[in-house]
Amino acid sequence: MERNLVNTPPQPEVNVKDSEIVEMMLNKALRNFRKEQIRKEIDQSLQDRNKEEFLRLTGELKNIS
Repeated sequence: MERNLVNTPPQPEVNVKDSEIVEMMLNKALRNFRKEQIRKEIDQSLQDRNKEEFLRLTGELKNIS
């Protein structure tokens, strides 16, 4: 059952390939953002001389790289 509302533009067709490309781009952007966060946290752990945190963060960075 489909209803058309007054003054609403028709919805564009969803192209599966386009949505996959957009999803890949979004995932890459999120991964890059997280990498930058981890790098900042690594810098802080070095300043704090926190070896355990440094090792944990470098391990996490390796896993997402």
